[in-house]
Amino acid sequence: MSRLYDTIEPNVIDEKMLQKAVEEQGPQEELGQLAKREGIDYKDVIELQLDFRNILKIDNLWQFVNLTKLQLDNNIIEKIEALDSLVHLIWLDLSFNNIEVIEGLEALVKLQDLSLYNNRISKIENLDTLQELQVFSIGNNNLTALENVVYLRKFKNLRTLNLTGNPVCENEQYSMFIAAHLPDLVYLDFRLVDENTRELADIKYQYVIDELKQGEAQALAKLVEEQAKQKELEHHKAAYVEYLNGPFLFESMYAEDTEAARLAYLPGMADLLETYKSKFVLICENLFAYGLKEHEKRQAEVSTFYECLQEAIQDSQKQGTKIILDFENDNQGLLDMIQNMSSFEIAESKLVKYNEDISQLSDTLMTLEMQTVDQLEEIIKDFERNIADQVSTFIENVQGMMAQCRDLENHHHEKLLEIAINTLEKIVKSEFDEEMPDDVRLLFVDKDTIVNAVNASHDIHLLKIDNREDDIVTKANSWSSSVIEEVRKPLRLGEQNPA
Repeated sequence: MSRLYDTIEPNVIDEKMLQKAVEEQGPQEELGQLAKREGIDYKDVIELQLDFRNILKIDNLWQFVNLTKLQLDNNIIEKIEALDSLVHLIWLDLSFNNIEVIEGLEALVKLQDLSLYNNRISKIENLDTLQELQVFSIGNNNLTALENVVYLRKFKNLRTLNLTGNPVCENEQYSMFIAAHLPDLVYLDFRLVDENTRELADIKYQYVIDELKQGEAQALAKLVEEQAKQKELEHHKAAYVEYLNGPFLFESMYAEDTEAARLAYLPGMADLLETYKSKFVLICENLFAYGLKEHEKRQAEVSTFYECLQEAIQDSQKQGTKIILDFENDNQGLLDMIQNMSSFEIAESKLVKYNEDISQLSDTLMTLEMQTVDQLEEIIKDFERNIADQVSTFIENVQGMMAQCRDLENHHHEKLLEIAINTLEKIVKSEFDEEMPDDVRLLFVDKDTIVNAVNASHDIHLLKIDNREDDIVTKANSWSSSVIEEVRKPLRLGEQNPA
């Protein structure tokens, strides 16, 4: 339910409010004075006070990317939003507002202290990403379910919790329940959780907690398994062979084939389809294994390239440093000596020679730099050739394996068409005695109908094979172009590009 603003004029967070807030910063007095005189880049602000300003909507904070502390308490805010850019936030105060739902905090992964005291919240939720949370104040809200507090078990760093003023606190088992379910909690409602309460809670809720721990362990194991599978899938995608380590491509051909189910009733189709599937899947698995192997080769090539590049740059730097140090050692104290010479002609001669040596030093360093540039260019050219050869060979072999899949599909199509025509002839001659569903018999009203059905099925299968091949080829070529473009960016001595 929204608050009535009959006596309060809602404000928005605009440029004027932000500028004033920065200027008024107490602990950052020097920063505030600087802002008043010269203006300030908001990315330099690390603390911001926006309390007691009748703010209705959180907005326009995206520039404060380095903010660590934000006060938005004592306003009339109804929704937590527009905080995604504040990824460095450690301390957030949203107390004394009109917030009904916990949301919009997903990006604040560094948050340690959160206050939602005195709002209208009825459920603790949507805090999963706040794994650094240590202090959580959500007193004076509408929390009624004691079981909702169990949600806070996932925050292993939580040490201080304030729930005072919520209906849930009236439950006679409140303190004992919290102590049992949050064993690492140090302070509850501004009081130290004493050992006696903790021991009694452990005894009272032993079986409940044991069961809860078992469920959490199973959930964690499942999560780890899912994460491992996702990581493995990402690796397969990087090699362009995802879902080729099994019957996925084969099954996808039939998933969109509306005629396949009816054609499966033809005599001998079960054995024919099984033979086709086993051979098709074997090719896919071979392609999968080949793709992973080639991916490793490409990654190794990239890694070797950047190692060679960095080695060449470092060698050049060492040579340059040695040349300069040798020059400094050879001419150490020369200028002082020239200044103290009694003979002007000799001093001038020495100075001319010194300037010539400096010019020679500059030429030597320039020559070294040109040699390094040429060396880097050769390294890049070799890399480009190697990558082009690897990708070209990879694509050629992929196309060869996909051609094998097409050959299998064509062979299967011929056999299927042969069976279909033979079945039609038997039906026409009333020699077909096997049971057949009515919708399948409709395919055999004439030759064109059954031939069209078989051809439609064949076209769908070929399209799936073609699309998968095109996908692999396109991604491989795209990767080749992007990695070569990356290494062609201007290179500066001493700067290493990421692999």
